[in-house]
Formats: sequence, structure tokens, C-alpha cells
Amino acid sequence: MESPVQSPLDLRWNHGVPRWGRRGRGGRGGPRSAAEPPIQVQSYGERTVILRQSKSTSFEAPFIYLLFGEDRAFLLDTGATADPAVFPLRETVDALVADWLRRHPREGYELVVAHTHGHGDHVAADAQFAGRPDTVVVGKEPEAVREFFGFDDARWPDQEVEFDLGGRVLRAVGAPGHHAAGVVFFDPETGFLLTGDTVYPGRIYVADYPELVATLNRLVAFCATHEVTWVMGCHVEMTDRPCRDYPAGATYQPRERALPMTAAQLTALRDAAVRVGGRRGVHRFEDYIVFYEPSGLAKRMFFARALRARVMGR
Repeated sequence: MESPVQSPLDLRWNHGVPRWGRRGRGGRGGPRSAAEPPIQVQSYGERTVILRQSKSTSFEAPFIYLLFGEDRAFLLDTGATADPAVFPLRETVDALVADWLRRHPREGYELVVAHTHGHGDHVAADAQFAGRPDTVVVGKEPEAVREFFGFDDARWPDQEVEFDLGGRVLRAVGAPGHHAAGVVFFDPETGFLLTGDTVYPGRIYVADYPELVATLNRLVAFCATHEVTWVMGCHVEMTDRPCRDYPAGATYQPRERALPMTAAQLTALRDAAVRVGGRRGVHRFEDYIVFYEPSGLAKRMFFARALRARVMGR
């Protein structure tokens, strides 16, 4: 078992700005303009960068991970907005890579752009990297993912494979359930288990319930044999109150839950998913919500709450 470099994870994230300013007690006041940069960048140690897309550009506000190895950098996900004028991901990543290369000069340094899964809020800016030298953008289809990382079709998803960045070997684990092409990546250097939308403090949207439970079992077993410091998903949707989430579409989350989760919380999610047993509905737990084929009434309530959040800008 490899021991990750221990470092406090006390990063503070932008969480959007209210659309409407207050004007006296009970007054809504006038409209506000976004006051956040489109991308927040936080370094963790020398070779890891965590980026968050601003809620001013997309309510999804996904987290994106950039890991540096000796031979190549690894960008995990490309966010929810394609337009570089609104969401300058390529420009930001190019600057981060150039800065790293100034400190660690080398020729022919590669960039691999991959994904936790293929949903639109994780792949939207892929096209920004088209034509970039020494760059590979991994396809988002299950077949493309398995081929690139070397998963055996016959053993998928019950297989663990390695991906070497040069002196930094990631471990990839098949993780369908939320999405057919879902992959979780483990970085022994930081101890981060990068779980995408499979495990995070928010609504766990389930596409295939048996596959999700199998994936969670696989990840629990993985954590038992690897030194996982933090489980790092790609969104924050829960508030700092147990069992309470912000509505879909919220662009302002002043009391959001912290992003990092623990292996114990992952195990608790697995146990909760087993107890739910594939029953349709919105199942609330302290740190997450299992969202699986809710009833028509539950869907209407969900979308009504989301619409109100969009209108109010909160």
C-alpha cells in the first residue's frame, strides 16, 4: 500500500453570487452582476490542481482535476460550457501547464484529456483542446474509454488498470451505474479517489441500480486496500444541514457542504443504496440523496423547485 503525501485540504471555493441584491428589510433590491471569475484555481501540493467552474457560467459548477506527471499531464473532465469566451478552460490549462514546464523544463510534454463519465456537464469544453499539440482527448463513449485505458471488454467493469503519467501512476476502476462509461481514478500521490458523479455531496442520479450498487461495492473494497485520504467528486449540491440540498439550477450556494468526503462516507452511501434496494424515489440521507426514477409528483416538485431557483437566482 502506497502512502500519499499528507497535506491539509482546507480549500475554500467560490459558491456563486445572488442575482438580486437586498434593499432594506424584506426588499429584493436590484439585479447584481456576477462577481466571480469563470474558473477558480486551487493548487494542492506541487503537482495537483483543482479547478471549479463558476456558477455564474453554469449552475452545475463542476470540479475539474489537473494532475502533473513527468511525461504528461492529465485533465479529468472539461466542464459544462463549450464557449471559451464564457469558460476559458483551454486558456487556463495552457497557462498552468506552461507554468509547470517553466519549473520543470522538458520537451514534448503531453496532455491527456479524459472524463469521469460522458454527461454534458463534464465534456462540454472538449472541443477547446482540438488541435492542441501533444494532446489526446479521450472519447466519451464506453468503448473508447475502455480501449484507451486498456480495460478488457470481457472483464469490464470488474477490473483495475494503471495509467502512468511518468513517475505518477494512477489506478482506474470501472464505475458504471450513473453512466455506462463511468470511471473512478485513484491517485496514490495525494490519496484522492476521484469519483465524478458516482460519489459526491449531492444527488446521486442512478441510471442502472444494480450497476451502481456493484460499483459502490467495488469502491468500498478498493478503499480497504488503498490509502484513500479523500473521496473527491465533481459537484457540491448539499447544504451544511443534514439531508438538505440546494435545488437544481441554484446559482448561489453560500452554505454548501465541503467537497471532500471520506472512505467511511462512501461506505455509508453503499449501505444506504443497499437499503434502498432499487425502490423508485428520492431517498434522502445526511450527506447525499439517492435519486432513482422518482414518481411523476416527485419530478414535478423537483422541476418546480429548480425553476424557482433559476428565477430567483438563488
